[in-house]
Amino acid sequence: MSMDNTPTNNNNGGGRGSVVVSMGEAIVDMVATEAGATLAEAEVFAARPGGAPANVAAAAARLGGAGGGAAAFVGKVGDDAFGRMVAGALRRCGVDARGVAADSAARTGLAFVSRLPDGERDFLFYRHPSADMLLTPAELPLPLISTAAIFHFGSISLIAEPCRSAQLRAMAVAAEGGALLSYDPNLRLQLWASPEEARRTIMSVWGLAHIAKVSKSELEFLTERRDGLSADGDFDAAAMELWSSNLKFLIVTLGLKGCRYYAKDFRGKVESFKVKQVDSTGAGDAFVGAVLRKIADDPSILHDEKKLREVLRFANACGAITTTKEGGILSIPDEEEVMLFLENAK
Repeated sequence: MSMDNTPTNNNNGGGRGSVVVSMGEAIVDMVATEAGATLAEAEVFAARPGGAPANVAAAAARLGGAGGGAAAFVGKVGDDAFGRMVAGALRRCGVDARGVAADSAARTGLAFVSRLPDGERDFLFYRHPSADMLLTPAELPLPLISTAAIFHFGSISLIAEPCRSAQLRAMAVAAEGGALLSYDPNLRLQLWASPEEARRTIMSVWGLAHIAKVSKSELEFLTERRDGLSADGDFDAAAMELWSSNLKFLIVTLGLKGCRYYAKDFRGKVESFKVKQVDSTGAGDAFVGAVLRKIADDPSILHDEKKLREVLRFANACGAITTTKEGGILSIPDEEEVMLFLENAK
């Protein structure tokens, strides 16, 4: 059963166009309202629709200018109130939600999130199993996936069957249709049986990606840099360890310090923006969605460093704005808000 049988975005135009299709978990983040409290200390939690791939789809839709961008989400939620919350939030952002299946036998996944004093977050997941883990290959909207200009995915759907097979099938269909594959591992070690299994599984599909984004901590984890990364040369060496012949573009996000980028013919760093941070949930996803939106609309960005730096500045602004609000999907800005922010930042 689908949560939505009608398209919500008319920009697809019947062809490939610039559709960004994101696949994976759509869940509800239960965010502690008291900043600085641990999960054990927090007394009140606010329900916020989210899930990294769902956040990316929302950003790709909201950041497409006055008419929005063509974006779709593929995943599974429970046939419950939280599932309807997430699907509704996606539709309101302009995301094509025809690919959102509903499961009457499993609940929508929950992630309890606390905002620690150092600005980091602590997570506790309820997925035993959650509906997103139960998406099967037979439930995939293959015609929709085959229209993707960019197909985005993470690693959480690779943890268990049947969603692992569903994701691998979707990736193959998207690639056969000519899509660029975008990969954000979104490492959550507590969901994996072991760090070794996480690293092995994440890297098992790495070579298929054309665009990849990792955080500094994920770069350290995947390259087994136990002493961390600090100097420019450290980052460059680690990034080159992850470079594959299929990659066109690798981004390393640095939180408040911006991001580093690597392409075949150039590399560099783009600074972020100083803002009063409230909640970093979804900031990296807003960043990714912004980058994918711009590349889908203009693929020449991948070969033009000047354009790319402009896009990354725009994406950094999206991420920064997202941190000034609470909750994933609901905190993602639209194009007008980002342009106003950039104008005021000059």
